[in-house]
Amino acid sequence: MNQKKEALLLLEDGTAYKGLALGKSGTTGGEICFNTGMTGYQEIYTDPSYYGQIIVNTNSHIGNYGVQLEDEEESGSVKIRGMVCNTFSQIYSRDTADFSLQEYFERANIVGISNVDTRHLVRHVREKGVMNAIISSEILDEAELMKELKKIPSMNGLELSSEVTTEEPYYMGDEASAKWRVAVMDYGIKKSILLNLTSRGCYCKVFPAKTPYEEVMQWNPDGFFISNGPGDPSAMAYAVENVSQMVETAKPLFGICLGHQLLALSSGITTYKMHHGHRGLNHPVKNLITGLCEITSQNHGFAVKPDEIENHPDIEVTHINLNDKTIEGIRRKDYPAFSVQYHPEASPGPHDSRYLFDEFIKLLNAAS
Repeated sequence: MNQKKEALLLLEDGTAYKGLALGKSGTTGGEICFNTGMTGYQEIYTDPSYYGQIIVNTNSHIGNYGVQLEDEEESGSVKIRGMVCNTFSQIYSRDTADFSLQEYFERANIVGISNVDTRHLVRHVREKGVMNAIISSEILDEAELMKELKKIPSMNGLELSSEVTTEEPYYMGDEASAKWRVAVMDYGIKKSILLNLTSRGCYCKVFPAKTPYEEVMQWNPDGFFISNGPGDPSAMAYAVENVSQMVETAKPLFGICLGHQLLALSSGITTYKMHHGHRGLNHPVKNLITGLCEITSQNHGFAVKPDEIENHPDIEVTHINLNDKTIEGIRRKDYPAFSVQYHPEASPGPHDSRYLFDEFIKLLNAAS
């Protein structure tokens, strides 16, 4: 029980917040970002796309429904570096929960801080932009903690997918009844994405991030899925080359989040680091093909450059963000390849965008 122990959150620009320790006692650092979702904290913490980041949960109460291991894990372990919240609940109300969030963090060696004015913190990050931060319940002197903070590398130019990918290929789905074989490139994939594919008749072979293209093709897939993941896409030359070769097979290809950025990079469009990114469950996106709006789940700190798409002969923009007009979806005009910046599996989040998995299935049908 750390709730009476002091902790300190220090930002790269020198801004400091005092609070109470949660999870494991210690010191942790990474890029600070905020998620506006009111529920789904367990899915967020196990999403590999958050690897290397400290999450600020903006909802007032965190931990109140505990942790349920069976249904709500998006990967095999907690991937965040630390957590910041306002009110942290040591008790939980859900009968089906396995244990408290405090115990969950202790088991996962996650350091966090509560009793922070998260409204002030989020406004600060929105104004100043995303930056590195450090949490400690050991070092409460700001000058000493700043020395540790300066050791943390910037997310810009950081390749992280190879640190969260599977070590060995594995399969998901029923090979006997499946209609299509889909090669999944694991750059930090979520379990719920694979379930959306297998529930639609796909038999998936999930490949480690740095698997050579030739090895993937030996399995003779009917299509490709390029996953979400952490880090800077421009630092992933190995993945860009793979995606480029996969596109040119003319087999259906679908990318999500980091996969969207890799499809853009493989098409000659560059990416940039956003001021503070999109992370939450209520981002409005317009489908330019249908004219309909979707409320989407998002988690990304990089985006593709819109001015480079406008005159690109082979790329069409399919979705835009209605808040800031950033590019949310593209498709190739010359190949059956498309991608979206957001998360259509939406775990957590609304299911407005799950039709995109059906669009991928239509492409697989058309190619068979």
